[in-house]
Amino acid sequence: MSNSEVEISTANDESLRFRAELAAAFNASPLNPADKLFNLGLYVRSSVLVKFLVLSDLYRRFKSVPGVLIEFGTWWGQNLILLENLRAIYEPFNKQRVIIGFDTFDGYPDASGMAPASVERHAGYQTGKDYRADLARLLEIHEGNNAFGHIRGNHKLIAGDVVDTAPRYFAEHPETLVAFAFFDMGPYEPTIAALRSIKPHLLPGSILVFDELTWSAAPGEAIAFKQVFAGTPYAIEKCELYPSKAIVTIK
Repeated sequence: MSNSEVEISTANDESLRFRAELAAAFNASPLNPADKLFNLGLYVRSSVLVKFLVLSDLYRRFKSVPGVLIEFGTWWGQNLILLENLRAIYEPFNKQRVIIGFDTFDGYPDASGMAPASVERHAGYQTGKDYRADLARLLEIHEGNNAFGHIRGNHKLIAGDVVDTAPRYFAEHPETLVAFAFFDMGPYEPTIAALRSIKPHLLPGSILVFDELTWSAAPGEAIAFKQVFAGTPYAIEKCELYPSKAIVTIK
């Protein structure tokens, strides 16, 4: 479940009305496209802005840890874009910081137990496989706007079932170190496959963020985490600004 789903399910009618009004104001803006892009703060809701703040805080925490940045379950890829731009802000000369996104780009299958509840709101988080190329192009554009943007190849989008793609990726890249991984999948099977795949590649100070660790409607994430990290030293905390997220720091 994404946080946007939480917002939709908990918003009252008045909140939804103001949300619709903000969207209408964005569409009817008198600003030209360039000025609108430069002034996006005019239209960003606090519940969206907080995601930027949280990722910024996390980046400062793992900045000294070498390795890749991963998101398991990218949806439209906003977090990947934010990570690229935070890289440019906090370590503009670190072009070895590879950013990797794993997603089916097909949304949740019915058998996952996640699709029925989310189809009405987000079509099961389906983007369509063609969107992978669009997201890759957006990452390239943002990279090109940042320092050393002429150096390419620092983003990877891996489409398919994580149960298959995560073990394969790390088997093919045994040298990988993981500084940060964001888990936003929910079901048990892909989560435990991803956790098992990255565990040998984590370092002291590596940070894992979980979106559904305390959500009773998607218990698979917590079960998988406890199974894989039993006996492993770590610290865990509730995210201060986004309490539905849990932050794990490897010791």
